[in-house]
Amino acid sequence: MTEQFAVTGMTCAACSAHVEKAVSRLSGVQSAPVNLMLGSMTVTYDEKAVTEGDIIAAVKAAGYGASPASQTDQGQLRRDQDAALRRRKKHLIWSVVFLVPLFYLSMGHMMGLPLPQVLHTHPLLLACLQLALVIPILILNRNYFTVGFSRLVKLSPNMDSLVAVGAAAGLVYSLIEMGLLTAGQVSGMPDLYFESAGMILTLVTVGKYLEERSRGKTTGAISALLALAPESAVVRRQGQELTIPTEEIVAGDTVIVRQGGRIPVDGVITDGHAAVDESAITGESLPVEKVPGDAVTSATVTSSGYLELRATRVGGDTTLSQIIRLMEEAASSKAPISRLADRISGIFVPAVMAISLTAALLWAFVGGMDVRFCLSIAIAVLVISCPCALGLATPAAIMVGTGQAAQQGILIKSAESLELLHKVQTVVLDKTGTVTMGQPRVTDILCAPGVTEEELLCVAASAEKPSEHPLAHAIVEESQARHIPLCPVSGFRSVPGGGIQATLSGEAVLAGNAGHLAQNGVSLAAMEADAHRLAEDGKTPLFFAESGRLLGCVAVADVVKPDSAKAIAALRRMGRRVVLLTGDNQRTANAIARQIGVDQVIAQVLPQDKAKCVAQLQQQGQRVAMVGDGVNDAPALAQADVGLAIGAGTDIAIESADVVLMKSSLLDIPAAMDLSRAVLRNIKQNLFWAFFYNSIGIPVAAGVLYPALHLTLNPMLAAAAMSLSSVCVVSNALRLRGWKPPVFPDQPVPTAPLPESAVFQSQGKEENTVNKTIHIDGMMCTHCTGRVEKALNDLPGVEATVDLDSKSAAVTCTPDVSDDTLRQAVEDAGYHVTGIR
Repeated sequence: MTEQFAVTGMTCAACSAHVEKAVSRLSGVQSAPVNLMLGSMTVTYDEKAVTEGDIIAAVKAAGYGASPASQTDQGQLRRDQDAALRRRKKHLIWSVVFLVPLFYLSMGHMMGLPLPQVLHTHPLLLACLQLALVIPILILNRNYFTVGFSRLVKLSPNMDSLVAVGAAAGLVYSLIEMGLLTAGQVSGMPDLYFESAGMILTLVTVGKYLEERSRGKTTGAISALLALAPESAVVRRQGQELTIPTEEIVAGDTVIVRQGGRIPVDGVITDGHAAVDESAITGESLPVEKVPGDAVTSATVTSSGYLELRATRVGGDTTLSQIIRLMEEAASSKAPISRLADRISGIFVPAVMAISLTAALLWAFVGGMDVRFCLSIAIAVLVISCPCALGLATPAAIMVGTGQAAQQGILIKSAESLELLHKVQTVVLDKTGTVTMGQPRVTDILCAPGVTEEELLCVAASAEKPSEHPLAHAIVEESQARHIPLCPVSGFRSVPGGGIQATLSGEAVLAGNAGHLAQNGVSLAAMEADAHRLAEDGKTPLFFAESGRLLGCVAVADVVKPDSAKAIAALRRMGRRVVLLTGDNQRTANAIARQIGVDQVIAQVLPQDKAKCVAQLQQQGQRVAMVGDGVNDAPALAQADVGLAIGAGTDIAIESADVVLMKSSLLDIPAAMDLSRAVLRNIKQNLFWAFFYNSIGIPVAAGVLYPALHLTLNPMLAAAAMSLSSVCVVSNALRLRGWKPPVFPDQPVPTAPLPESAVFQSQGKEENTVNKTIHIDGMMCTHCTGRVEKALNDLPGVEATVDLDSKSAAVTCTPDVSDDTLRQAVEDAGYHVTGIR
């Protein structure tokens, strides 16, 4: 079971490491990645071994707060975070107000600034004034001490502990010096660290404020999505229109959306029509016309018109909620590149405290330096160290990157898949619904002399309208798109394996394949060459004749999406090998391949063998991405290193995938790879800066330059450097907000001739099998073969490949599958078996 929790009280990367470690120790917890940016934790655990209460108790025992995300008001949580940011800004302003005079009193004389004579002659008065000015700063920033020391007591120190110990050391030393001054044990003005403590706390607060404000921008994509959901909606219940909070809508409610309104839930239109702006969800800028029966998505906007819809998905089940959840899960997941930084963050603070103490002792006992020097070294080491720079290096970039992807209609489910995308070497594309539209369309219309396209389509669509065949639907849709009126027909009769017969305005009409018309005495000589060319291109030619006279030929095919060839060319320019995977016969597969320019075709693949194809490519040392949309693609999507699902595909395919392409455009594949490369480059820059800063800053603060150059690092400068380090990391991550999908040229990439042996050969099964050939009558197109293949492959122990040209199915099955079972499956699909051998 996987559950998300909201975690409170975390202030740095060491905190998130402590929480993750505390929960991971529980028996039954498989993983518990913590996201500092979102204040969340995603726990995968065995509910039989550990409970939700055990997890919350473990977090509280570590010194933090936790609650199930499902019980947390995310909107209120973000409002609380905004209020905390405003409060920190207020504390910062007042800290600066008290710090300026404190700094003037303590350091002004070094800069030649005048001080009242009385302060020169009464050092105790000057010390008391400094103490009075630092006390408000301590009160305003007391959280560093309360949190820091409480974590220290629990043996889980964090960055607040470093700041608290460093500032407290300076304060205690200064108070001791003041006591000695009051007792007359010290003459003149002693060395005090009040200004250093105040400056450290103020500068750390500056860094925290800038960091939190920048982190708010990194989660801007999620915040923008949350803002898309309307707070209230209009529903009709018992004949009355009511305005209710969106969260009170239940499935089945009738929801009313007027012009300019946001659709609050997913649903199906029951009345009205409107142009709906879906750009927030799909990235598509043009509004889409919606009519009764169409599905609509939450967070989209009716730019014109009026809609009534039946709510189908509400609350956390809406598309918007699922997108937000996917983004949060991706941000909460760990990228492989961050593992080293995570391990270091877990031990960073104790290691720094040890280095600070060791450095001070070495300078005191080996270097022979005074207390002031050693204390300055210890404080500088404590306050310059920055675990946040390490902890934020990866999640900040991933948060911004996944947000940018979501704005472009690309949903990335995990940080690991985002990292792997740009490393993919081979992209495997399913054909139907992925490369092609997934529905047959009219592609060519060839008319006999004296016949216009409108006349041919009128006869063809009128005759085919009573048919339920997918090719008939394509012809009817084409005529409707051209606004061609249809004529009534009578005597409609379907001829299995041939076509149809009907009477139109008293004239006998024949429609179907060449064999059907030839059997009825219609000469096709004038169009045989064109029909052969169309068939070679993977299209199905359908002939139409009236009263024995050939009217023309209409070619129907599952057409390639307009951007498929452009996307494949872009992938090949990026150095990726592109493979087309399909269950179609070799001729159809090669015809599609010629149009889109892939490197390899694997045809006649059974649904259950798609995952085997991906596995074989992986065994060749390739890192493989699989792109699909159907139920039968789900195993291959799961097998691939990265699975990408078409947004218009089935829920099972989307669930199995690592990335969802909401716009169903293949151009989003190279765009996602380009974003992956940009994010990984940004993470490497962040990690380099974090490691470089700490590996240089800590030794310098410890005084390694003092023996040679007599240079030490003032604790105030160390605090300023620490404050800016995490800000630099987050600011660098924010540069990803400028990423835009690259513009891909239209020119195709030259391809090598397709290999002839591109038919997938199944490895077979270990158990005994028998091979059979089934001769089938009634198939007339690739859609028919697909239905027969599905019917046979749905039988347990059966693998079948159907060939349209030979009107047969090659079957491999276990001995217990009888001929009668095979025959019944084919005939239940609507076709006739003429023989099995």
